This record gives sequence, structure tokens and C-alpha cells, in this order.
Amino acid sequence: MELITTATSTDVPRVGATVAVLPVGSFEQHGDHLPLMTDTAIACLIAERIADSYGLMLLPPITISASHEHETFPGTVSISASTLIALIDDIRASLARSGITTLVIVNAHGGNYVLSNIAAQANVDGRHVVIYPGRADWETARSRAGMVSNIHDDMHGGELETSILLHSRPELVRDSYRDADHLASDRRHFLLKGTAAYTTTGIIGLPSAATAAKGEAVLMSLNDSFEDYLDEIKR
Repeated sequence: MELITTATSTDVPRVGATVAVLPVGSFEQHGDHLPLMTDTAIACLIAERIADSYGLMLLPPITISASHEHETFPGTVSISASTLIALIDDIRASLARSGITTLVIVNAHGGNYVLSNIAAQANVDGRHVVIYPGRADWETARSRAGMVSNIHDDMHGGELETSILLHSRPELVRDSYRDADHLASDRRHFLLKGTAAYTTTGIIGLPSAATAAKGEAVLMSLNDSFEDYLDEIKR
């Protein structure tokens, strides 16, 4: 499976898409058992599915984003929120010149808070930016997959992310996920202190509970849930 689109310039008009899909990931620590590009891989997996299912234009991913809360861990690289805003503004402007005025941002990094502001501002005069999946979509997917952890406790490198990669890219998951569980439910000063204040390994969640079957169920659920967003765009 490719993590970046291989479409040609003749493929794009053949699809006739009016909506583009932009995967947004990160390059940040995910403990020992998952790679730095975990969020990018997951964003691409979701984006590719909905693009194929609903006839949308698939864009290559943004692979580095706002991961400052993880920067005390080796390997993490961040860009500023203002740079991320500028990147998406430029992408939207370029798409608009080719007649595509709606952008679906498939965000797989929870620290990209600024994306919500981008969407709210862009949608003042129309339905131009969708941020997907939303919290409710993730919760529905977790429920359908029968996950034992909840969305708060399973924050980073846990059951959800490990399951998705066990299903789609198992070669990226190290066996150390079986012994990497760590919970930190009280994170009230997270933005003040960063991830390292709550975990020494970088993991907050229950990766030992992950299975490939759960990952498959999550991706299927997210693909189904997107139909409601597409209906709203068209309405």
C-alpha cells in the first residue's frame, strides 16, 4: 500500500472530483513500538479510503505539523501553527484555481488545534473546509471495534493507533507494544508541561489491547461515517 497518491494528471479529471482530501499527520515520538510517522500513516489510510469510496481528489500528506508537546522526545520535529495555517491557505488557493473549493482535512494528530480555527474561518461564507474525523467519529469507531480503552485514556500510541497499523501496516509495529501500557488520566496541565510530564516512554494508552481486527473495524467505521459529512457539503 502506498502512503502517497500515485495518480497522474490524466487520472484526476477522469475522477471529476469537486472535493479534495488532504491527509495531515506529524513526525513525532510514538514510543518504541510505533514509528515517528505514525500519524501520517494513519491520516493517509483514512484519506485514501474515503477518496476511493466517494470519488474525491486525494492529495499528498503534510508530514510535519505542530507537535511541540512532544519535542522533549528524540526524533520529534515540529512546524509552527502559523506555518501550518499558511500551508493550508496556499493549498486551498491552488485548488480553487482549478475549480475545487472544498477541502477535507483528514487530521490524525490531536495537537493540531489550529485546524479548528482554519475551518471555522473558512466556513463563514460557505462550506469550504471539513476537519475529519471528529471526536464523535472516533468514538463511534472505537465502539464498533470493541475497544477496551476510552478516547481520553488512550491518548497516544495506544490501543487505537496500534490497532490501525497492526491491520494495515503490521511491519511498522514492534513487538514491544505488548508491554508498553501506561495510563495518565489526570493531564490537566498538559499544555503547560507537555507529554513528558505524564509519561517517560511517550505512550499514554493501552497498546497491549490492540488487534488487527480492531484496526480494520475502525477504518471501516470511519469510511462509513464520512458519508454524513459529504451530504452536508452537498446540501
